[in-house]
Amino acid sequence: MSYSDDGLGIDQDGMLDQIDARTNLAGSNKMEILLFSLGSGEKFGINVFKIKEVCTAGKITRTPNMPAGVDGIVSLRGHVMPVLNLANFMGISPVEKHQTMMVAEFNNHIMGFLVHGVDRIIRVDWDKVRATDGMLSDKGALITAITELPDGTLISILDVEQILANAFGEAVVGNVERVESERELCIFFADDSMVARRKIAEVLDKMGVKHIQATNGHEAWDRLRAMADTAQSAGANLCDQIQVILTDAEMPEMDGYVLTQHIKSDHRFDGIPVVMHSSLSSEANRAMGRRVGVDYYVPKFDSIVLSSTLRPLLT
Repeated sequence: MSYSDDGLGIDQDGMLDQIDARTNLAGSNKMEILLFSLGSGEKFGINVFKIKEVCTAGKITRTPNMPAGVDGIVSLRGHVMPVLNLANFMGISPVEKHQTMMVAEFNNHIMGFLVHGVDRIIRVDWDKVRATDGMLSDKGALITAITELPDGTLISILDVEQILANAFGEAVVGNVERVESERELCIFFADDSMVARRKIAEVLDKMGVKHIQATNGHEAWDRLRAMADTAQSAGANLCDQIQVILTDAEMPEMDGYVLTQHIKSDHRFDGIPVVMHSSLSSEANRAMGRRVGVDYYVPKFDSIVLSSTLRPLLT
């Protein structure tokens, strides 16, 4: 079976307990998705590791000049956070007002997503998740991938990076210094988010570093193996052609953890550090990365932190 309901119920008025303990998925090419609805009859999903809590929204305070789709701010357990109405943001007209709030943490920020309701957590094989590749409508631009339940129900998985960029604007790449080197430097990176790929490329361009990119772990591994085969046939060392491999954690078809396992188990990649660049900022995700051999972990998206992590690996 590609999916299994793990029996973990969702208390909409309480915490999603022990999420940080669910590190046994590292290297299994599986992830756990929280299913939710927006009142349109469709099913949506978000990675469980992004969710801190599901609760009733309570009092939302409107503030001036709020971005489209943001209902206001709310104070919850000492955090003041923006609350984004997902239905309005995605152009869906629900019949009733949404009061359920998913509290999400990513990129070291906390915010609330208003939804119609949450369903359950399912476990999904990444190789059964398919990227949308921009084939959908404007609403589909906010969907990074599609998967299917055993009963045929389609689940649209949110592209959180794209949602944040649309709502609050893309992160600004800071003053990144060039890397001085007598040889050509190259970084291979993999990320399924178009926004993330664009920002990574912008940082590397400012650093003066050549880059090769892939849109998911499966594509990345195919291309990396082909490069390793070519280098091996020529009697060359791949580490002279690629200095760093940068990977996202969650990607369709093959995630960054399994990609790292493949790299670390192939001696042809010896000497090439793997840096995980992920919006999943909890300690559990760092632990998952360490388990499969990730050398460095960088939270999205801070251009200065990213460039300062990569710089010593290139010089």
